[in-house]
Amino acid sequence: MKIKKVSFMLALLICSVSVFAQQAAQVRTPPLTLTSTAFPDGGIIPNKFTQAAPGAAPGGGASPQLDWTNVPAGTQSFVLYMHDLDVAINKTTNDNLHWIVWNIPATSTSLAEGLPAGSQLPDGSYQINGSTAQYRGPGAPATGPLHHYVFELYALDIKLDLKPAETGLQTKINIFNAMEGHVIGKAAYVGLFKRPQ
Repeated sequence: MKIKKVSFMLALLICSVSVFAQQAAQVRTPPLTLTSTAFPDGGIIPNKFTQAAPGAAPGGGASPQLDWTNVPAGTQSFVLYMHDLDVAINKTTNDNLHWIVWNIPATSTSLAEGLPAGSQLPDGSYQINGSTAQYRGPGAPATGPLHHYVFELYALDIKLDLKPAETGLQTKINIFNAMEGHVIGKAAYVGLFKRPQ
């Protein structure tokens, strides 16, 4: 009887140690992290990356360098989503879509500064903003408060079988619907901007 009790206690102890070790490993796994050399997280976005850039084309500005680390195991692609939190479109919960890039290869750890216009980028990923196939820099008016521009990076366990829709908003809706149940990591980076007076 004592041997059975000792065996049971030993098995229970081994099981507890195993669960604790698994939980500790999960805690130690660093989260997906997004950074940029263009401006500090929570800092002012330089004019170069905005619609206020000298000589900027319509929509304006160069896309900033973005880097990420701690890619989750099992990542098959990334989605990068940039939006202005301080605008409500047509009295809805929709905010201002500035850029969405999807099917960024799982092997990528960055997006270079100044990506070219065009629906498909050299790495095979796709991009769109509210109306055109390119990055659209911040353009908040000079009057009023600074706007918050959030860059969100999603690590997915699938590659999305999606092409650009007729509008940027519909494309964004399609992408977010397809992402449901497949997000295995997320990171955000914030920049502030309003046009100079």
